[in-house]
Amino acid sequence: MKISNAEQRHLMLTEPVGRLLFRKSWPTVLIQLITVIYNTADTYFVAKIDTAASAAVGVVFSLMAIIQATGGSIGMGAVSLISPMLGQKRVDDACTVGTSAALMSVIAGALIGALGLIFLRPLVSLIGARGEVVPYAVDYARFILIAAPFMTSAFVLNNILRSEGQAVYSMIAMISGGVLNLFVDPLLIFGCRMGIAGAALATMIGQMTSFAIMAVIYLRDRSIVKLRPRYIGRSPSVYLRIVRMGVPTLFRQGMASLSSALLNIQAAPFGAAAVAAISIANKLYMFVRHIVLGVGQGFQPIAGYCFGAKRYSRVKKVFWYATVSMTVIGLCIAAAILLFREPIMVWFRDDPEVVKIGSGMLRFLCITIPLMGFSTYVNQLYQSLGFAVGATVLASCRQGIFFVPLVFLLPALFGITGIEAVQAAADLMTFLISIPFLIFFFRKHLSFLDAED
Repeated sequence: MKISNAEQRHLMLTEPVGRLLFRKSWPTVLIQLITVIYNTADTYFVAKIDTAASAAVGVVFSLMAIIQATGGSIGMGAVSLISPMLGQKRVDDACTVGTSAALMSVIAGALIGALGLIFLRPLVSLIGARGEVVPYAVDYARFILIAAPFMTSAFVLNNILRSEGQAVYSMIAMISGGVLNLFVDPLLIFGCRMGIAGAALATMIGQMTSFAIMAVIYLRDRSIVKLRPRYIGRSPSVYLRIVRMGVPTLFRQGMASLSSALLNIQAAPFGAAAVAAISIANKLYMFVRHIVLGVGQGFQPIAGYCFGAKRYSRVKKVFWYATVSMTVIGLCIAAAILLFREPIMVWFRDDPEVVKIGSGMLRFLCITIPLMGFSTYVNQLYQSLGFAVGATVLASCRQGIFFVPLVFLLPALFGITGIEAVQAAADLMTFLISIPFLIFFFRKHLSFLDAED
């Protein structure tokens, strides 16, 4: 059911925080999990072909991360502007930002797709494909690049719906595409004998379906933010503001692509089994991380509305509610993964070397899973309230500032064990640096008295 901005604003500012966070988070958690399912499903089914094919999916994941980083950064840049605008009742300005962001996403996705297809073979080599993995990576990446404009646009449309507090619509669209992908995957891979190319085609079909459903939602005026040609920004400042506020997401997700490629390159000397094991363990870890991000994406529009309305105590309250909740959930998930890490690896690929390396990596990752909520929400707090510099620094830590030196240092010192420990070590250091950032933010920006309506 469509809801007006006045009704949404009242809900954001008055409903009990715990209930409101749950209401806004459960659709975004499902959306995030569907994003993981796209690639995890491919990993599972492709692993039944052989180890090299499984490694290829892990290699191309860094390419998908580039596409997702592009759409995600434009979408999050728009969200960071739209939520406070709606909190201030500036609906027309929000429509201008949303429409301009949607246009940017189509152009950016088309450019990535075209350039990637032109330089396809050098590209997959650059991101870590070696030897027998290269032909599989080429076949898989081709369809992913064709789908790039739909993927970037779907990210933006999803984020705009979320920014106005209507994540249920985007949840329906993303789940529809994800479920379709799950059914089409084995049909194309095994039934049509397309192999790894079938997995990529299934992902493309799923992404296009999600995009089409969200486009219909906007065309039928089910959203507060309208996407219409008349709202296209005429001033460069509109686009520059979107880019500026999206930079933290671009750094965070772009660094994810860089870190994935570097990890694949460092694992390659240990063989295809090592690359496949790292890929599978990372998918499981991303499953957890996307739960964290889903709760955070429910928290962000609430914080944006409340900050725009100068309800500073409510911003702090929803931050702590989200952080404590995710810490408890993280402890439970980490315990389950630690207990069943070997059977989980066997379920994906029953190769003793793959199971051994993947289980070792999961053991390290379980140490930092409970800490992810805090460090992620400090970063999202900075970004959702418009403090781009601090958000960019924090976004660069986990898979950039800390990860890059560690990915060279730890394998040199400890071999394959060092590779298994890289991500966990970077996450621990990011958690520690987030503590002073939060103390400063609360003292500097949230220490004022609340405004009255």
